[in-house]
Formats: sequence, structure tokens, C-alpha cells
Amino acid sequence: MTITYFGYGSLVNADTVPSGTEVTPGKLRGWIREWKVCGTGENGVGRCALTVRQHAETEIWGVMAREPWHRLDALEKREKRYDKVGRVGTAFRCDAADRPGPADLFLFRASPDHYRWGCEKHPVLQSYLDCVLSGYFKVWGEEGVDHFLRTTDGWHVPVLPDREAPHYPRKIVLDSDLAALFDEKLTALGVRYLQPGG
Repeated sequence: MTITYFGYGSLVNADTVPSGTEVTPGKLRGWIREWKVCGTGENGVGRCALTVRQHAETEIWGVMAREPWHRLDALEKREKRYDKVGRVGTAFRCDAADRPGPADLFLFRASPDHYRWGCEKHPVLQSYLDCVLSGYFKVWGEEGVDHFLRTTDGWHVPVLPDREAPHYPRKIVLDSDLAALFDEKLTALGVRYLQPGG
């Protein structure tokens, strides 16, 4: 038995999912991303992560991931601030062929206890954002990065610049050119960075 879910943030980055996970890039109609999952990491640092809300006019790119059923507990632990939303397969189309996802395709959406905009006490971790953007770049190139930025709400939420000392547990290492590309695009969006220790 397997589980099949739609990833739209860090789950797009193959480096953050277990080896052997079957990943299929595609598009999901009727949803939009937002910076609206607040919580505190095990190190006591507040952070804001991605969630989605229904939005009829928007299509988001992401991946359909399939794993063995026995990995569900570990996945739910990773997504502990989220609830599962089932039966989104009819809204999914894979990039390789115009066919929907399976009937049991689900996604993770913020649970009510954590559903609020990020803020100074719960900023977006740059190390998390790097991971997400890197995943989109690996699958779709610069076009994927631009799509992600365009179809995500909440760029008023500040970013904690922790790239050199990451708080995100699934941190990745960017090469300097890719880091510069991400920084340039975020600056163009008007993203505000917190001061160290702020």
C-alpha cells in the first residue's frame, strides 16, 4: 500500500524526502500558497511556513509524491502543524501527460491552531525559503522560481536571514550563483529582512 500527496513547498525539493519516493511534477488547479503557518521549532526559534487556501482562479505547480504506507507516521510528524485535505486528485494534472492524479491524492493545509500570518516573532526562515526555491529551480528552472513567487501570498512577512547558521532542520547548501539569483528576485519583491538578533 502507498500514500500519495501533493507537495507545494519544501516537499518539492527531492533532497527533503526519503530516498525512493516516486515524484511526479504537475499542476494543481484551484489553490494558492500563503505564508500562514506559525510555530516554534525545537530550538525555540519562531518561524512561518507555507500553507495553501482554495482560490478558484489560481493554479500552483508542485509534485505528486508516492511513498510506502508505513512512512505516513513520519510524514505526519514532519507536517505536524497541518491537517490533511483529501481527494484533490481531480484538480491535479501531471506535466508529462494530461491526466489527473489518483482519487486518494491529498495535501497538507495549516491546522486552525497555527493558521495566521507570519510576523517578526514568526518570520520566514531564509534557510527554509532557500530549500523551497531550490526545489522549484531543480524541477522547472528559473521559470519555476518566478511561478512560485507569483502564486504565493504574504510577502509582507519578514524573512530571518539564517542562511549561514540555519534553523531549518532540512537545510540545503546553495551555490553562490543560485543564492544571488534568489536574493535578487526577493529584493525585487520588496521582501523585508530582519536584523540579526532582531
